[in-house]
Amino acid sequence: MALPLDLWLIHPDSEMCDAFRDRFQQLPHVTVIESRFEDLPPHDCFVTAANSFGIMTAGIDAAVVRFHGEELMQRIQHRIMDLYLGEQPLGTSFLEPTGNPEFPYVAHSPTMRVPGSISGTDKVYAATWASLLAVYQHNVSHRGNESEQIKTVVFPAMGAGFGGVPYREVARQMAVAWQHYLDPPHRMDWDMVIRRQKAIAYDEGQQVVR
Repeated sequence: MALPLDLWLIHPDSEMCDAFRDRFQQLPHVTVIESRFEDLPPHDCFVTAANSFGIMTAGIDAAVVRFHGEELMQRIQHRIMDLYLGEQPLGTSFLEPTGNPEFPYVAHSPTMRVPGSISGTDKVYAATWASLLAVYQHNVSHRGNESEQIKTVVFPAMGAGFGGVPYREVARQMAVAWQHYLDPPHRMDWDMVIRRQKAIAYDEGQQVVR
């Protein structure tokens, strides 16, 4: 069963925010914020739409490093070397403490190995799902310790920058991941798998993920 969580979706572009509102309108505990990272209020965890090597020198990753300091990037790179032998697989995510009690965690969640187009793939879904699982597993491990729980997790538009994924498709795949977090299966069978795969790969009857 999923643990309670508030999802914030941020982007400075009103078109992306409109796509978020449209795709998430039927889903609970979601706030869309038209904002830059630097202007966000305090929150528990920010998700970086990263690359597999923890090189956080462009886009929103660079803003995160400017805010928290280069030591954060160095720690993330050391964890990638220690945990993944230097290359974090897509579909994984880990939490790194920031040392700032108002913004205590960053989730490092690659959407791509190296910068380049991921349009037409399910990598936005995979990175969003991995991030939600990392937060879920953190909260399970701190069950009963309210002060250590993550209550607000903030996502940028995963894959919308260097990944080149259209805004509506970014919002669609992220919304599917959030729906799957809120409503996990109660048994594993092929009917469940087919429903899940169709939700990820199809939009309005058209296959959009190959």
